Amino acid sequence: MKIPGGARNVVAVVSGLVLIVGFVVDTRSTTAAYLVAWSALGAIPIGALIVFMTSYLVRRRWTETLHPIFVATTGVLPVVALTFIPVLLFMKEIYPAVADGSSLPPFKASWFMPWFFVLRTVVYFLIWIALAQWLRRAWRNDDAMVRAASVGSILWTLTVSFAGIDWLESLEPEFHSSIYGLIVLSFLLVNGTAFVIAAGLLSTRQIGPSRGYSGLLLSVLLLWCYLHAMQYIVIWSGNIPKEVTWYIARSENGWQFVLAALSFGQFVFPFCAMLSSRVRSDPNWLLALCGLTLAMRWLEAAILILPAIHGLSVMVTVAMMLAAALFLCTIFWLAFDTVLMRSEEREPLGAIWWRPHAGTTAR
Repeated sequence: MKIPGGARNVVAVVSGLVLIVGFVVDTRSTTAAYLVAWSALGAIPIGALIVFMTSYLVRRRWTETLHPIFVATTGVLPVVALTFIPVLLFMKEIYPAVADGSSLPPFKASWFMPWFFVLRTVVYFLIWIALAQWLRRAWRNDDAMVRAASVGSILWTLTVSFAGIDWLESLEPEFHSSIYGLIVLSFLLVNGTAFVIAAGLLSTRQIGPSRGYSGLLLSVLLLWCYLHAMQYIVIWSGNIPKEVTWYIARSENGWQFVLAALSFGQFVFPFCAMLSSRVRSDPNWLLALCGLTLAMRWLEAAILILPAIHGLSVMVTVAMMLAAALFLCTIFWLAFDTVLMRSEEREPLGAIWWRPHAGTTAR
């Protein structure tokens, strides 16, 4: 969808001004709402990074076709890093451990010192940006591609696990889940996968590769469901109060309906739909499922973040979430368009078709 540049600028400026007013009037509610929007949108390029790496290790016709999309999506990581600054500026409003670590054990108190929290965040983004650059430079060199993807996958997995614990789990410093890092990993993976598939379908409108796309989408959805189910089973069977209360807080005050909507919209419906070969081979159906998946990330981000933060104004949070969504969507889309345009100048989208590689088979 093409939106005039002037209109996008107006939307970005107006929504940005609304956010500034929100930070002044109700800092905590606005920061929480901004973190939800940032998590739902910022997860796209971070998650696309691991799919980019996978496309270098498992090369097929459809993964080659998506290369310009991978380049453009991961190319906005510097913008994603800059848009996280408001969260760092007002982090004491939503992170109790950062605001006051006196009641925490010595290690936790040291870990969540404000300067160390900011430093880790900067390191995460520098690593992801460097990995994206490495992957782009390795393109068309088989050995370099495998090397970049292999090393990058390990670094990505470790850094996103720590980042998830820092940015989301630490909202409730008394809560601990040994699988939480993987929960965040699946959040990013599902979001990145859905976006690059949707962008690829919208850009090429190719019918042939859609079966490969549907298999990829289904596999990441199954992983997402498995990890959430495992956390629920382990925590509930262990019956440890500090951990069980995490679910109790998300099973009352209306959050139970949000959870039900997420379960149905993110797993039950997509899984049943993709049992049909007609759905799996239809680009329009697949595009709709990708859109649904991206929409569900907003619900999941809200479930992970908002019940953990006390003293929020419902009206301010909802309004600021809408303003943050408009602001971040506009900024990210402008950055994505710019990087994609430059990528297409070097190699037109849709012109990258299957090139034989040793030990691979076209599909």
